[in-house]
Amino acid sequence: MSEELPPRSSARRWLFSTNHKDVGIMYLLTSLYVFAVGGIMALLIRTQLWTPGASILESIPYNEVVASHGLLMIFWFITPFAAGLANYLVPLQIGADDLAFPRLNALSFWLYFVSLLVYLTSFFFEGTYAAGWTMYAPLNLPMYTPTIGGSITVFALAMLMFSSTIASVNFITTIHYCRAEGLGLWNVPLFTWSWLLTVWMMLFAFATLLAALLMLGSDRVLGTLFFAGERGGGSLLWGHLFWFFGHPEVYIVFFPPLGILLEVFQTYSGRRLVGRKWVILAMVLVALQSFLVWMHHMFLTTINLEIKTLFMATTIGISLPFDLIVFSLIYTIVKGKIRFKTPFLFALGGLLLFVPGGITGVFLGAVVLDYEFRGTYWVVAHFHYVMLGGGGTALIAGLYYWFPKMTGRMYDELLGKFHFVLYFVGFNLAFGAQFVAWETPRRVFAYFPENTTWHQISTIGAFLLGVSFIVMFYNLGKSAFRGPSADERPWEFVRTGEWATSSPPPLENWPGRPTYRNGVLEFVETHESVTRPGDSATRADGAGTAQPEPALESGEEGGELHPDHASPWPIVVAFGVGLLFLGFGLAQRGGVLAVSTGTAGLLVLLVGTLQFGREDFYAPVSPIAQRWPFEDVGRGKLGMWVFLASDVMVFGSVIGSFIFARIRLGWDSWKTIPPSVVPGLVNTYILLTSSFLVVLAFEYARRGERGRLVGSLAGTLALGVVFLGIKAYEWTEEFAHGVYWDSSIEASAYFFTTGLHALHVILGLAVASFMIVRANDGVYDGNEEPVELFGLYWHFVDIVWVFLFPLFYLL
Repeated sequence: MSEELPPRSSARRWLFSTNHKDVGIMYLLTSLYVFAVGGIMALLIRTQLWTPGASILESIPYNEVVASHGLLMIFWFITPFAAGLANYLVPLQIGADDLAFPRLNALSFWLYFVSLLVYLTSFFFEGTYAAGWTMYAPLNLPMYTPTIGGSITVFALAMLMFSSTIASVNFITTIHYCRAEGLGLWNVPLFTWSWLLTVWMMLFAFATLLAALLMLGSDRVLGTLFFAGERGGGSLLWGHLFWFFGHPEVYIVFFPPLGILLEVFQTYSGRRLVGRKWVILAMVLVALQSFLVWMHHMFLTTINLEIKTLFMATTIGISLPFDLIVFSLIYTIVKGKIRFKTPFLFALGGLLLFVPGGITGVFLGAVVLDYEFRGTYWVVAHFHYVMLGGGGTALIAGLYYWFPKMTGRMYDELLGKFHFVLYFVGFNLAFGAQFVAWETPRRVFAYFPENTTWHQISTIGAFLLGVSFIVMFYNLGKSAFRGPSADERPWEFVRTGEWATSSPPPLENWPGRPTYRNGVLEFVETHESVTRPGDSATRADGAGTAQPEPALESGEEGGELHPDHASPWPIVVAFGVGLLFLGFGLAQRGGVLAVSTGTAGLLVLLVGTLQFGREDFYAPVSPIAQRWPFEDVGRGKLGMWVFLASDVMVFGSVIGSFIFARIRLGWDSWKTIPPSVVPGLVNTYILLTSSFLVVLAFEYARRGERGRLVGSLAGTLALGVVFLGIKAYEWTEEFAHGVYWDSSIEASAYFFTTGLHALHVILGLAVASFMIVRANDGVYDGNEEPVELFGLYWHFVDIVWVFLFPLFYLL
């Protein structure tokens, strides 16, 4: 049985809780801490720029502060802050009791939290990464950024990508599978719509960055040659990989604030959003187009003019759906009766700041203007007007808007409005002046003396902006403990489900089962205990068909099942991963510290994952829910499908990098590394046979034939070990002939890609070993779903090899 949920006054509550509201609060508090640290770094930068030239920081420390400010704000603040709001609100808005996989939700947070700790340790190992948040090649390699802290930064970011992937899988499964009865996708609240599109973009964009970071980590630690030199187009390759992530990241950052704008404008204008369905379609279109514009960040590279012109057109095209959204917001407030509360002021301010940010971005989408503006403070100003001006301002609106719901207390309205005035004035002074002083080069503290006045105005505005947040922290901190009590509907004209429960909501959110079957939110029955899935518990799918609903996580107490809300193992797993990745970063120089840290992390990770898998944890699924278009798909299977979609992008990025480098070098000039096709062909047959055994294992689990189930899984395990043995033989043969992963770009691509695949095989074998023991104990008797999920993963690993075999052995 999992841990019982301790009271809020206990530290164990916050360390072990899997409840979505607790996890949301932890995301919010952690990201606000990051915001404060990143803000202090911004003030250091502005102090340095009070006059042209070095003043309080020398060149390398200045570059470290600039890079750290960007990395912290973009990766560890703004999206995690939105994730905190989504964690708290999305289940409430769709009528769910929690996210689909509560323990994975806690694991996602702790991976985020520990990745931040790992990154912060980079400052203590010769200095952190110092070449900008875009980490351009070849500056991202040890020859230019030699500190161990640089490698630690890379692996901390990779760890953060794992956190984001887990969160994306969880939210996608939750929103598509756990909506209350009658709540169709068209009627889902707009904040949830914006977050759904955000996590779909995160799933694919962050997987691409994860692949790039793993290759970069390999370059820094093992000496592979993906981004070193131009023989394989290293710097251009990094540009493609990074910006294929980087431009969707702009919309990943802005979509949750956009959802907040849509919610807040409706509430404080007292009317439904004008053109609601068109706004949803516009957001969907933007999400799709966001992956088609990345090369406008690469206009200064050697890409030919025809391609640049095409991407100039797609860049201008993506602005058109935003025009519709902006006009919808304007018409909504024009036709409504506005109530000028603090959340609305920040929402309106976010819209007003986003518009000039978007317009100045269109300038950068034109090839000729981009040649002039790229690398100047025009980009800095545009970027902050979009990310902080539009995105950050709206997030503040959301914090004030939902503060009464989360705390049960009202904030001080006068202080809130004072915060807005200081913020709005300070922001425009800080970043508006940078448009005027646009000729200043980015990331450089030397500039033309004639721009000194504008930089001093910008610095004054930055400090005024900082003071505004002191007001906010004081207001919200004081109000959280001593503010007036808030009822469940503190705002007039609220429309979404979270306002139908108390402030703050109870542990399991609702007094009964939420339903929208009559077009409005109702509660039709109280919570009741259920029997173990696989006995008499059934669910009704979207078509009303009763089907058995096996659970991924289940626990029993006194013959009845009750939802669990605490587990100690997510934090253990996260710290194990953190130590392991810290060891990877330290391995740039080798030594006892790297080996001991990595080994300790691996041991903690093994213990944590083993106990995570063995823990008896029950996360119920509502027997009646709106699940279109996944009515006939189980919760676990849907989650696995989504995860594998992300892994497709990881391998797709790595294989795409191989193809890019080969074309760049000359397809026929590429030296094939494996000297013989025979081992690869044998391994192909071995993996295909192992997939057949997994199919048999699923069938035997379905029939309840325990012995044959164990035998099939054992056969899969044995064939996987043989596969790895043959692969090890191939590698040792290459080593014997003097071919290593750092010998050439061909060798780097071969060893890294097949090594990544082998790592997936090893993980699959570890799961298979665990399942053999569990199957022998009868855990899967009458519950074949875990075997099916393992089968989906194993088939995916085999399919990847089917692509790798011809690429590396035949072509």
